[in-house]
Amino acid sequence: MWVKELSLKDFRNFEDIHVNLENGMNVLYGDNANGKTNLLEAIYFCATGKSQRAGQDRELIRFGKKESHIRVSVANDVKRSIDVHLFYEGRKKGIAVDKMPIKNLSQLFGILLVIVFTPEDLRIIKAGPAERRSFLDLELCQLSKSYYHALKQYHKALKQRNNLLKKIPKDKSLQDTLSVWDEPLCKYGVQIMSHRSVFIDEIAACAKKIHSDITGGRETLCLAYKTQVTEGEQYKIKLQKSAERDIILGSTAFGIHKDDILFTVDANDVRTYGSQGQQRTAALSVKLAELELVRQRTGHAPVLLLDDIFSELDDKRQQFLVNYINGTQTILTCTGMEGVLKKVGGKIMKMENGKLK
Repeated sequence: MWVKELSLKDFRNFEDIHVNLENGMNVLYGDNANGKTNLLEAIYFCATGKSQRAGQDRELIRFGKKESHIRVSVANDVKRSIDVHLFYEGRKKGIAVDKMPIKNLSQLFGILLVIVFTPEDLRIIKAGPAERRSFLDLELCQLSKSYYHALKQYHKALKQRNNLLKKIPKDKSLQDTLSVWDEPLCKYGVQIMSHRSVFIDEIAACAKKIHSDITGGRETLCLAYKTQVTEGEQYKIKLQKSAERDIILGSTAFGIHKDDILFTVDANDVRTYGSQGQQRTAALSVKLAELELVRQRTGHAPVLLLDDIFSELDDKRQQFLVNYINGTQTILTCTGMEGVLKKVGGKIMKMENGKLK
């Protein structure tokens, strides 16, 4: 799987640009604030239906314009195309696959598989639980339509329950209706837990081996899924027990939206006790394991988007990364050229003022 072409019209800082890419290493270099990351963002949007950076789709539209268009051509077993239309106001975004409009984002997942690796991902170990849940959700939504559906329904029910919790102090009779939303939270929460647990077990095995290779066998990396419950009836009981506290807080304090991942190196919590080097090595191992797991599950190598990641890695980790991603289409951004080129080669493009040279 690889992206052959990318066309953007009034997207971010691009007026009109067309990019041909190679099925291998593609390097985008240039000074900051010229649009390198925006190209990666456009590819990511075509794969997932959303931006990994913007809070609202309208932020992606070029200043002063009313709409934007993204188009990618994907080479797999057959050639596919994805078109995205964004509108500043009045209309919802439109997405078409092979020129046929889709009604649900689940129809988009799997057409183009991507993995994004940014300097922020190297901090996934140190960041809060929300960042690690986001890591789980982003990958699992691409891999499983049933997971996307369960996650969507869970958050819909969670939003309704939280709205109800805020109203109960003013109208005590509403407390009897909490169970209406407890049911879907339990049903979909258990499904989400099951997907996450399997995913963590699989990625942990891959990451353990990769981490051992990077460290020369001197360290052992383990991942563990931290959840509050394991089955539906227990989930329901805990929700009922936390109801009074939830009413006081005005939000649901218990559920899969509080789950986390524990990373340990030689049985020590690397978030608390690991050095910066150990934390970065653990994060690199997990991201590369993500790449391997997608290959195993789908039979296709995803497109790898590396956003200025080389500046965060020492020479040893840089070389390990380059060797590991050989054979995977990679689009890499950087500001400096000489050091990176010696390691990666590939197609070289310079970005300057929103144009490629």
